Amino acid sequence: MEWHVTDAQSLAIIDSEIGDHVFSPAEYEIVRRVIYATADFEYKSLIRFSERALQAGAAALAARTTIVVDVPMVQVGIAYDIQNTFANPVYCSMEALTRPQKEKTRAAWGIETLAKRYPEGIFVVGQAQTALTALVDLIEAEEIRPALIIATPAGFVNVDAKARLQESLVPHITIENRKGNAVIAAAIVDGLVDLAWQAYGQDKNRGS
Repeated sequence: MEWHVTDAQSLAIIDSEIGDHVFSPAEYEIVRRVIYATADFEYKSLIRFSERALQAGAAALAARTTIVVDVPMVQVGIAYDIQNTFANPVYCSMEALTRPQKEKTRAAWGIETLAKRYPEGIFVVGQAQTALTALVDLIEAEEIRPALIIATPAGFVNVDAKARLQESLVPHITIENRKGNAVIAAAIVDGLVDLAWQAYGQDKNRGS
């Protein structure tokens, strides 16, 4: 993200209010970004990182892996950071050309179509629970092997998809309980992009 002095001041307040924690430095950077985006400190206890999720995600970003998102709000939220760093291709499930299907939502059908096209992509599901279910179905069928899944949809129905994702071997970042939305997904991606750029960006600059 583009930083201003007020951002630094806000993050300093977050740091002082959070106090002691058990997160790694990289995980903590993601957590504070989510809190900054939502002003909700409960996320400190709701964000779940699978083993090596951040390392896998950063490496995939640096490799310019395709990013697939479920809704335009996420696409817009991450566009600036992506375009000014690794410039990964970003596709939205709602804009995928698909044939109408009654059994699935537009987001689910679109993300399934894109997942089969980019089976090792980075997937960001911020809003559509049906899109997450479609992804997990493809993972369990061994049709795709994503580099990372970020899943933060609010959960009222079909919430078993998040639990199934957590049981898979796919690197993932999720939110516990019903809370979640596209803003959180974008905040996680932006934090991860900044971490990856710190780790890999100088090499990219020298190579270009």
